[in-house]
Amino acid sequence: MTTRIAIVGCGFIGGIHSRALKGLIGGGLVDARVVAVVDRDAERAASFAAAHGADVVTDEPADAIAGADAVWICTPTSSHRALIEQAADAGVAVYCEKPLATSVDDVLAMTHCVEKAGLAHQVGLVLRAAEPFVTLQRLATDHASAGRPMAIVFRDDQYFPNQGQYGSDWRADVAIAGGGALIEHSIHDLDVLAWVLGPIASVTCRTANYAGHDGIEDVAVVTAEHASGATSSLISVWHQVMSRPSTRRVEVFCERALVWLDDDMAGPVHLVQDDGEQIIPTQTGANWVEQLAVPAPWRPGLAAYAAADKEFLTALAAGTPPAPGFEVALAAHLVAEAAYRSAAAGGAPTPVARPVALL
Repeated sequence: MTTRIAIVGCGFIGGIHSRALKGLIGGGLVDARVVAVVDRDAERAASFAAAHGADVVTDEPADAIAGADAVWICTPTSSHRALIEQAADAGVAVYCEKPLATSVDDVLAMTHCVEKAGLAHQVGLVLRAAEPFVTLQRLATDHASAGRPMAIVFRDDQYFPNQGQYGSDWRADVAIAGGGALIEHSIHDLDVLAWVLGPIASVTCRTANYAGHDGIEDVAVVTAEHASGATSSLISVWHQVMSRPSTRRVEVFCERALVWLDDDMAGPVHLVQDDGEQIIPTQTGANWVEQLAVPAPWRPGLAAYAAADKEFLTALAAGTPPAPGFEVALAAHLVAEAAYRSAAAGGAPTPVARPVALL
């Protein structure tokens, strides 16, 4: 049965998902159709709709959601909760971009909402679908070969995303974004740290603001203590170097291995052990990604998003829970919330609240 899709939000990230979905559908990789497109910019919405042959172009999300089986929510963060509630009222499956919300309270409410309504749900923490990170996580958690993971050094930088290819003015408005580099961008990174080293028990954090946008930090330095005893260090920076869009370098130190990468979308992954260094190619662009019905130069950049979208649609068709779900996003938001509390206290060690304590 063909899954009818509504896309709500036609900005930068909505455009990435639009192209990924078009590639998946046109390549015969999923049985789906985009039937509705929503954006406050009528011209932009019409452009998206034309690309998909969508029937509905509107600025009213409820109308589009009601005629769909699944909705992609790609709007600014502060609008997510209301849209999730509309999807719950309509009984429509939800793919929601990260971060889920501007506050932990809203993330909890949204998680309760989809669970109470019995909705299939997935969050756009796409590094879990990016082949370089899938490979890095697999190698770093292979205890028989690498030993126990000990520590991670993680650097994430990009130019301030209110300009250039991102052009998202709202990311400089704390009322809409909820914060800066840490929550808006490095929510991905906090999730990866826990995915590789296990749950984070406590953090210390310091933030700085160079660009001068009130409440929007453009530097965040986080040290995390994991429940396993491992330690991780994250430096997240928004700068003004326009030749550097989203860029990550990650080094995972294990007892008997170093696993590292410095291209989070294309790889490769490097594995260093007693017998020297191996370069581990990833599957990005080597198998089904080549079937995406989009221009070939787009495919590497779309791969992680297309993989996440494909996994969501495949789970819907099979009637299985999509992953990562909102509960995974909640764990990352709790770490971010603890980090902000630590920064407000001058970098004091701060425990990460457990979800059961807040529910």
